[in-house]
Amino acid sequence: MSVAIVVGAGSGLGAALCRRFAAGGLTVAAARRRADAAEDLASEIGGRAYACDATQSAQVAALFDAVQDDLGTPELVVFNAGSFQRAGIREIDPEAFQRHWETGCLGALHVGQAAARVMAPNKRGTIIFTGATAALRGGAGFASLAVPKFGLRALAQSMARELHPEGIHVAHTVIDGLIANPERGGAWDPESRDQPEALLDPDALAEGYWQLHQQPRSAWTHELDLRPWVERF
Repeated sequence: MSVAIVVGAGSGLGAALCRRFAAGGLTVAAARRRADAAEDLASEIGGRAYACDATQSAQVAALFDAVQDDLGTPELVVFNAGSFQRAGIREIDPEAFQRHWETGCLGALHVGQAAARVMAPNKRGTIIFTGATAALRGGAGFASLAVPKFGLRALAQSMARELHPEGIHVAHTVIDGLIANPERGGAWDPESRDQPEALLDPDALAEGYWQLHQQPRSAWTHELDLRPWVERF
């Protein structure tokens, strides 16, 4: 059985990733902080829902142990978790800043380590980290997003240089724009003439992730920029 794990299987990109991987023939483990929040999605795609707070290394280890026992060794792992709160430098709550870093960067380390350990014996697998434009430049009011995303990008680069020679494909995406998300009032409707063109279609993004996983190792992409056609860059 071919298995994928999506850590951060929320209603936007996370759900789209789970659906695309399932359509590609993988059995998907959809992980969120609360398993019940992912149960409907898991049922829809024939996968399984798991609880995992990526900031807690023990929970990440337990997730990978459970998935291996229930489904098998994952060949594709996506870290899609993150959080931030917009605030100026003088207003940032240091404790909140630390929580955002732990979610977006430390959590990525935990998931990346666990994925590398289970993939190494087979000398194959794909690990993808969801990044953002904030990984390339910090914006005013967005320090609590930029700092973890900068760290996430550095982690992905270091992992790629270490793990590519072992047959494990590590990729980092730069999501340049806002993703449509039904939980936040931004559901995507490709048939609508009024669809905001600046929103990213999560299904289109998920297709990009799937293509990363399908790449032959003679031509691996490490960093993939994804943005709507109207986005200025």
